[in-house]
Amino acid sequence: MKNNNRISSSYKDPSGFVYTENNEIFRRVNKCYKPDYDLLIQSGLYDSLVQKGLIVSHQEISTDENPENPMYKILKPTMIDFVSYPYEWSFSMLKDAALLTLRIQKESLNFGMSLKDASAYNVQFQNGKPVFIDTLSFEKNNDKPWVAYGQFCRHFLAPLLLMSECDIRLQSLLKNYIDGVPLDLASRLLPLKTRLNFGIMMHIHLHAAMQSKYEDSSKATNNAVDKVGQSSLSVQQKIAITENLIALVNSIKWEPQNTEWGDYYSFTNYSDDAMKNKAALVSEFVDRITPSTCWDMGANNGYFTRIAVNKGIKSAAFDIDPVAVEKNYMYIKKENELNLLPLLMDLTNPSPSIGWNCEERDSLVCRQTPDLVMALALIHHLAISNNVPLLKIAEFFAGICKFLIIEFVPKSDSKVKLLLSTREDIFAEYDVANFEKYFSTCFSILEKQQIKDSDRILYLMKNIKYC
Repeated sequence: MKNNNRISSSYKDPSGFVYTENNEIFRRVNKCYKPDYDLLIQSGLYDSLVQKGLIVSHQEISTDENPENPMYKILKPTMIDFVSYPYEWSFSMLKDAALLTLRIQKESLNFGMSLKDASAYNVQFQNGKPVFIDTLSFEKNNDKPWVAYGQFCRHFLAPLLLMSECDIRLQSLLKNYIDGVPLDLASRLLPLKTRLNFGIMMHIHLHAAMQSKYEDSSKATNNAVDKVGQSSLSVQQKIAITENLIALVNSIKWEPQNTEWGDYYSFTNYSDDAMKNKAALVSEFVDRITPSTCWDMGANNGYFTRIAVNKGIKSAAFDIDPVAVEKNYMYIKKENELNLLPLLMDLTNPSPSIGWNCEERDSLVCRQTPDLVMALALIHHLAISNNVPLLKIAEFFAGICKFLIIEFVPKSDSKVKLLLSTREDIFAEYDVANFEKYFSTCFSILEKQQIKDSDRILYLMKNIKYC
């Protein structure tokens, strides 16, 4: 194994690390983690978690008992289709990830173990559900307080409360604070009424106050801060605290209000025939290229993404509106859809590479090269609402996909007229001829179809790099 195959985010835990080889993923377990790993397997906790679908399964590839070798085992975990991050999840996705973490902690305590960290980055979404991915996050339980309690509050509880009680957009704090929202900041931002809630008062406001107290002490340690003054706890006390946190997370609600995007398909300018024709054309284009992966950019609630999903294509549906993404996720849960991942994304400012050395969390475009990108009813928002030149839009799509299904929305369209009604039309190049000219520098146009009862045009294109 070469060092440059090591996953850039897997560097903090001396227990082991994750690396890739021949496009497959592996996890190395170091000998220092041997007692806890053996307990995880021999206690039955691992089998219980796998059986319940709470953790990714793995195969043991090799074992080395040589005491001179720091490596104990090599594991081959089940691959995740697409890696996403908490600042890209909808409210209910973050909430479900929190509940999964607490459920695993409770299950671990019943098997004599405990989670040693509760990072939101230990959760991914696979087949429409959250799943835990870090096999090395378990340790033998002791009588000390839950060591990951503070991390859970920063990664899950604080952002959920801020999204619910203040503004859904405060989720973006998770992008600025990679180890979770500081509790003192959350305590200041939350409304006064939250101090009347015993759970919020204890886990956020008092917790933040105790942290400040310990941080002012020269004898403070990070563990002491997160223990909030407790000295020892029995298994039953830890289970009670976990159940208290579960009840508190379950009580946090966010009711999405209708927005332009969250309710988009109720107020489109498409006739029924136009919608049916557009869907039929998208389906024909998808069948023509038979992709295995798809990104739908500006997917709204995933109406057109599901054309690909229903053909068995693993798809990610990106949208800027948290209401649309939330509705999409709730529909996925209701219908038990397996191949669709909804994510919050502003295409004019997509998730960047952040963290240590700008490598700890990958940018959107570094995580996957999908076979197909769909950009439906999107280009006028990029070109007119955000002043992005057509050539730059073409170059962006050419950098992320092999095939492109894109809809051109001309100035004669009512949606474009609405955009231009509040601003000067400085977009002299925004027309079909220039659209085709600039996109032809990056793509070969395979097909062009007018959508019925509409001035809009649907294109199927192939990246010239793959021609």
